[in-house]
Amino acid sequence: MNLSRLDLNLVVALRALLEERNVTRAGERIGLSQPAMSAALARLRRHFDDELLARTGNAYELTPLGASLRDRSATACDLLDRVFSSQPDFDPAAETREFTLLASDYGAAVFGAPLARALHHEAPGVRLSFRQIQPNVEENTATTLSTIDGLLLPHGIIDGFPAVDLYQDRWLCMVADDNPEVGNALTLDNLAELPWAVYQRPYDAPAARQLSMLGISPRVEVSVQTFQLLPYMVEGTRRVAMIQERLIRKVAPSAVVRVLPCPFEVVPVQEAMWWHPVHAQDAAHMWLRKKAAEVGETLMPGRN
Repeated sequence: MNLSRLDLNLVVALRALLEERNVTRAGERIGLSQPAMSAALARLRRHFDDELLARTGNAYELTPLGASLRDRSATACDLLDRVFSSQPDFDPAAETREFTLLASDYGAAVFGAPLARALHHEAPGVRLSFRQIQPNVEENTATTLSTIDGLLLPHGIIDGFPAVDLYQDRWLCMVADDNPEVGNALTLDNLAELPWAVYQRPYDAPAARQLSMLGISPRVEVSVQTFQLLPYMVEGTRRVAMIQERLIRKVAPSAVVRVLPCPFEVVPVQEAMWWHPVHAQDAAHMWLRKKAAEVGETLMPGRN
């Protein structure tokens, strides 16, 4: 379609109509009169050749196409907002801005905390908002990145988007301190026979995918939404888990576990901040990426 012929105000109207499912409320939400909103709905119906909102009794219900457009219209509005709020210059000491980052608890604890400290000193008007990564980020990467400022995730899970590398880490294995089935070192047989505690899904991490190449399918007993829960799901059980070295340094003292090298040549963690190309020339985002790289550099060997 020819975007030059599209009235972008209709995108805002579409979102309001699909979320409110009421012409009057949608108009009030975006500052249009009821007749103007009705006219916008008529134009949208002609464009999509679909009712979008179908009357059922005294209410409106979304048509199948309307339902599919609800989330897409929200994403489009967020993306347009980011495009038109881009700035040619950014003074971190004087500007106010909120940056939203998606991260696991690992990313927030190991990298997010030092980033927040750096911004606290250099950009007092800047706010950071950390949100939890959802398991389906691989399937909805473009949509996800279009609505946030950055995604903290290691290489090997997503690709095709710009990223700034931050730091490296390594995977370790973890068992209960009193697990009688594990000696001074873990074996591949241990990994195959013991039950597992995992973060979200067994193969979310590239290192865990290596196990399938070795013919090992983890028998998952417990799946959790945060890496920091893993030591407590291992403590006092036969379970085994994999956890990042930088994180276990922070949480190990409070859990009765043993941390051991993995019994295979495990791929390292290369943490990065991924971002949508729409941010490429935004001065504020360019500053954020530069600051992220600087903070990541302080986490490299010899600097921490």
